[in-house]
Amino acid sequence: MVTRSRRTAGGGELTSVREQVAAEVAKVVVGQQEVVDLLLTAVVVGGHVLLEGVPGVAKTLTANALARSLGVEFRRVQFTPDMLPSDITGTMTLRGRELTFRPGPVFTNVLLADEVNRTPPKTQAALLEAMQERQVTVEGEPRPLPQPFVVVATQNPIEYEGTYPLPEAQLDRFLLKVDVGYPSEADEVAVLRLAHAGVDPVTLDDVQPVTSARALLAARAEVDATRVSDEVTAYVAAVVRRTRELPSVSLGASPRAAVHLLAASKAAARLEGRDFVTPDDVIRMAPPVLRHRLLLRPEAELERYGPDDAVATAVAAVPVPR
Repeated sequence: MVTRSRRTAGGGELTSVREQVAAEVAKVVVGQQEVVDLLLTAVVVGGHVLLEGVPGVAKTLTANALARSLGVEFRRVQFTPDMLPSDITGTMTLRGRELTFRPGPVFTNVLLADEVNRTPPKTQAALLEAMQERQVTVEGEPRPLPQPFVVVATQNPIEYEGTYPLPEAQLDRFLLKVDVGYPSEADEVAVLRLAHAGVDPVTLDDVQPVTSARALLAARAEVDATRVSDEVTAYVAAVVRRTRELPSVSLGASPRAAVHLLAASKAAARLEGRDFVTPDDVIRMAPPVLRHRLLLRPEAELERYGPDDAVATAVAAVPVPR
């Protein structure tokens, strides 16, 4: 039998961090609580996030404010068609008579890869290697990245001319794909009431760190220790496998997706103050974990059947353990 939601000891510390982070980010960003929760989920499990949204919905500002509230280093890179892999990873430079390594922007805790689909595949591959290996290799020497290390990559869903879409194999390395939409009318009014210096927010410097890199790594161990029953484990596998059987899908979710879905569900449980995973955690995390891993058939897309529809169909087709 699977126990349903109840708060227990063991998850309270991460819950407190979540509430404090939300309060700090809210000083500059209004109405993006779900986005902040998902970004925090990625940080505590060591995953990476693909943010997709139209310009002007505070994707960059949210990532920056989150990093400040977590007390970790943040860097932003604007991806362009002429960018080279060394612009990301770093390069060897001559200082005096010696060659020394000049680290690239990837040597940080939270890296915002802005418009990642605007740079050529070779540069994308350098970033994806860093994401996967947690290190970069320059002149044959591996150099480990700081921990935690999280890439937040952004994409614009309405402009595709001159872009280089990420292949499915690279998309699969992102833990989550988060769709950032327009705020509600009330939230948009609240944005206008925030203090600005001209068009720039003046409250970003007010965001204070509520935790640290060391504490986040400890939180990762806490998430790893979250209990998962055999029934819930089987439920995760069944949902992922079901995506491969849908007639509307030509490429379903991979086994890596099941690993990511379970990890994200553990983090979701901890953020809610529980030390065990319920089916509700899996259901809640399924769309952001699976939506970017499904390749739909052309006829499904013509009928305006999207990835989220396919995920919902897969979840609905699998009996929920009780």
